Amino acid sequence: MTATIVPAGLAGTVSALLDVGVSDPGRFARLCGLALRDNPRRAHLVVSRVLGKHVPVAPAEVLAAAHAVGDAVAAVLGGEVPGLVIGYCETATGLGHAAAARLGAAALSTTRRVHPGVPVAAAFEEEHSHAVAHALQPAGPVGLDAPGPLVLVDDELTSGRTALNTVAELHARWPRERYVVGTLLDARPPAARAAFAERAAALGVRVDVAAVLTTALTLPDDVLARAAAARAALPAPAPIPAGAPGAVRVHEGLWPAGAPTTARHGLTAAGTARLHAAAGTAAAALAPALAGSRGVLVLGTEEFVYAPTVLAAALAGRLAGVPVTTQSTTRSPVHAADDPGYALRRSLSFPAPDDPSRTSRVHNLADPAAVPAHGPWSDLRADDVVVVVDAPAADAAPLAQALRPFAARAVHVVPVPLWEPAP
Repeated sequence: MTATIVPAGLAGTVSALLDVGVSDPGRFARLCGLALRDNPRRAHLVVSRVLGKHVPVAPAEVLAAAHAVGDAVAAVLGGEVPGLVIGYCETATGLGHAAAARLGAAALSTTRRVHPGVPVAAAFEEEHSHAVAHALQPAGPVGLDAPGPLVLVDDELTSGRTALNTVAELHARWPRERYVVGTLLDARPPAARAAFAERAAALGVRVDVAAVLTTALTLPDDVLARAAAARAALPAPAPIPAGAPGAVRVHEGLWPAGAPTTARHGLTAAGTARLHAAAGTAAAALAPALAGSRGVLVLGTEEFVYAPTVLAAALAGRLAGVPVTTQSTTRSPVHAADDPGYALRRSLSFPAPDDPSRTSRVHNLADPAAVPAHGPWSDLRADDVVVVVDAPAADAAPLAQALRPFAARAVHVVPVPLWEPAP
């Protein structure tokens, strides 16, 4: 089914229901939409249109957005290469890794998927999240004592408390002169900016912010009550597509043995280059199975975002004329509603491949701003959905089954080895 994309309206529904003000609505609409959280502590969710998390987007756009974060950091640092770039799980693991690649720096991500054989070097809290605990588990040549500026990458800043919690934890044990927080969106209100500066000063350290877009979201005092009423007023989530479900195909052994897949335990710039080469090899092996497709969606799984995005980019280079998009699954529960001005129109739940006792989710599975040439938005789907997962294929089977209605031809499961740090 063909469709056109009209992104400008994806903040309109929530803005009207909650009375949210945006200081730069034009640029904000090009980068973001708004949805409602199923979280009693927070009313809304900023949904990035370029992150490749909740909204499917071309992999080249995902990487370009991350490179823009890297360039903003480079401008703040005056060309100095950071000692380490840390991306926050789960949303910014891919963003941080891609920004590190742009900067030629080592990459590390926080994790909630703690490896039992690797010491937890540091842990801290994300106060506003549905899942608050973060751990850092560097191993091998990447360490938290790396000299030079340390860069923290998140997709958005609404208060900056998470970044400063991280700085406080790290600076007490591995002090350095300078930190930079890189982000796609700096939406801190004036009071939060002042509190950020005061706490950084109290820590006795320089913390700069480098953002692709700086704006301010203003919320009414009764925003949580408005959000509860808004959830009740919105329509139901979009149903699954009406077409026949696709088959499931498992592609074992596409990722080269021994090649890294993630920065969960740290990757040097050379390690990231090896990851890119492995993604190219896997894409070359997978591309024949996607020949003739009219659209491919590549799904990463929760924290495992960067390698699937690079694989998607490699597939786009091999499948001439085939639209390739990418997004990933998530732990985040969000209120879904089939409304053309709303950024999350559908949500699926399934057992998480890395821990089947826990629920994972995927949202949208088609661009929420798409306007079909005919038929309802809910019937939009790719011909082929490629699930890239660092867990056994059998553990990804419930996810593959849930995705079958969203693939007109097939769901392709691509398991890759769980990246084990060197002993």
